[in-house]
Amino acid sequence: MTILALKTLFDLSGKTALVTGGSRGLGMQMSEALGEFGARIVITARKQHELDVAVAHLATLGVEALAISADLGKPGEAARVIEAIAAAGWSVDILVNNAGTSWGAAAEDHPLEAWEKLMALNLTAPFILAKEAAKRWMLPNKWGRIVNIASVEGLGGHHPRMIGTIAYNTSKGGLINFTRALAAEWGAHGITVNAIAPGYFPSKMTAYTFEHFEKDLVDDTPRGQLGGPADLKGVTLLFATDACAHITGQVVAVDGGAVLI
Repeated sequence: MTILALKTLFDLSGKTALVTGGSRGLGMQMSEALGEFGARIVITARKQHELDVAVAHLATLGVEALAISADLGKPGEAARVIEAIAAAGWSVDILVNNAGTSWGAAAEDHPLEAWEKLMALNLTAPFILAKEAAKRWMLPNKWGRIVNIASVEGLGGHHPRMIGTIAYNTSKGGLINFTRALAAEWGAHGITVNAIAPGYFPSKMTAYTFEHFEKDLVDDTPRGQLGGPADLKGVTLLFATDACAHITGQVVAVDGGAVLI
């Protein structure tokens, strides 16, 4: 039996990773991690100027990157991204479904159009991207890594003191079961499918929550601090490499232990 060195198991040279919502925040820290270990990076976001800044930043780290502007919540956009990657002569070996959005409202007042918007971006787009990337590259190559960015909100209820996020919670819960179902279906084809469930990290999406509830969130976290700029890097790298060959259908909470309370 051949025993591979750890650095070989984590080596991503020759691989290409698509990170949606990759221009800033959690997407950028995951892009940095994958790029540091040799992957080329394709990032998507809605705003071209943010993509340009992100590509320039990755270049300073020695990471080759391709940016594709897209609103993945709109019909046809996810498939267009895959076509654009192929047209550029690139591929997708690793898919990180990170792009997402939220909406705060009491369940009884939650707008239907907001519900549908969240489902389109948080759940439908990951399905289309996984389907198209697998059909074009992962299944023929008998190798692929899909990493879905869920949330601790998809593992349980919602803090009763905070504004409701019923559509967000539902979409992230769906993404977790999507992860498990897809892992079971594609496991025999060399494709692993896992999910990361972040707790609270500073971001544009969590700005309101932090403004009003940061102390409560810190107090509820055993580590006494919230997510930082490197806290998703290790688990993302694990799930994206050969080190993950026998790990699939799993969900890892990265929340400082808060879900254990």
